[in-house]
Amino acid sequence: MIEAIGQYGPGLLQPTYHQVRVPLLKKEVDHVNKLMEEHKKDQEQYGCTLMSDGWTDRRNRTLINILVNFPRGTMFLKSMDASRFVKDAKMIYELLDAWVEHIGEANVVQVVTDGAAANVVACENFNLLFGCVTYLKL
Repeated sequence: MIEAIGQYGPGLLQPTYHQVRVPLLKKEVDHVNKLMEEHKKDQEQYGCTLMSDGWTDRRNRTLINILVNFPRGTMFLKSMDASRFVKDAKMIYELLDAWVEHIGEANVVQVVTDGAAANVVACENFNLLFGCVTYLKL
């Protein structure tokens, strides 16, 4: 970024607070939505993989990232603070099931989670519908 600013020269004007918050943000959201549309077309043809990864941040909050993998690549959907929830198999299953419903059950080929005990039990429920894989972090 610094190199690009230097190439532009001293006449570069920085965007205002309003420009960053409104028109530039809206433009970027539109760009990401267009990228997602291309992925969604593939999802209907090839299916997709729903992925979740739970972790704990420095403030000891439990965070869960939700991603979806398409043939074109992986897209981040949401990161949620799950600290107020009991991180058990039922909660994990309900969370993932809600995302399966959001994406469309016919479009989800498999669910992939990390190897936490609650995720393993939650995956056993998904194996009745379609593949579910847990992996261990090394």
